[in-house]
Amino acid sequence: MKAIDLFAGLGGFTEAASMNNINVVWAANHWEIAVEYHRKNHPEVAHSCQDLQQADWHKVPAHDLLLASPACQGHSIARGKERAHHDATRSTAWAVVSCAEVHQPKLIVVENVTTFIHWRLFPAWKIAMKSLGYAVSPHIVDCADLGVPQSRERVFIVCTRSAQPIKLQLPKLQHKAVDSLIEWDQHRWKPINKPRRSRATLARVARGREAFGSRFVMPYYGSGSGMTGRCLSRPIGTITTRDRWAVVNGDAMRMLQPSECRKAMTFRDDYQLPANKRAAVHLLGNAVPPLAASVLIQAVLTQA
Repeated sequence: MKAIDLFAGLGGFTEAASMNNINVVWAANHWEIAVEYHRKNHPEVAHSCQDLQQADWHKVPAHDLLLASPACQGHSIARGKERAHHDATRSTAWAVVSCAEVHQPKLIVVENVTTFIHWRLFPAWKIAMKSLGYAVSPHIVDCADLGVPQSRERVFIVCTRSAQPIKLQLPKLQHKAVDSLIEWDQHRWKPINKPRRSRATLARVARGREAFGSRFVMPYYGSGSGMTGRCLSRPIGTITTRDRWAVVNGDAMRMLQPSECRKAMTFRDDYQLPANKRAAVHLLGNAVPPLAASVLIQAVLTQA
């Protein structure tokens, strides 16, 4: 089976396809660094760095499975209310329709934030896919239920050339603890009680200690997990495109590092990342967790 990966980013969908012995023949993204690192990790794949809304789909290789992760920024509640400047990112989903119109692949899987299905134009998008002969079946999935050590709720939209939408029978696996990804003996730790440490941070640490003891994770910026953080026996919260999670270890703390985020996203340990931390965290936070996508693709292949 041959597949293509649209809005491929770091390559979570490509990894998942490979785990199911699917040959990804083409991958594309508009961001040069994403294409660079996708190529480093998947040199066997043909790559294109381009705006997919302007793509000539006749030049794209034939395929049986279309995988796509259109831009989520315009749909994510993390960005606040809908604004006009988000229209460009929301409209990237129409590239899936354009590609499907030309190639008519047997299977299509689209991943996005759950608010994608509440987009005002989602009904029109769904009608467009139906007019091309696809039954459209959204599945809201917490990736933690599929073995990812991270609570990450996403929608996977499965489009099949069938009379009725399929309802995937997905497993619900035992949750993996955040402790499994923390590299306690590595990286640079800083004292919690240092000059200019914010009162909000110190308050989170104090409450976390009361709830979980000397070791736990907590949101360093913004909100989430209340004011106490999370115990180490639970999955971590969503890995985002910016530094968010701090690790507390006794009287010291530090931010979660890219190698730990890579584990939280279930990329293999030798998966290459940019040396620049900000770029690495952005690519990881924007990716599809390979393990979750692999389990879902396996279910699609079994049931479609």
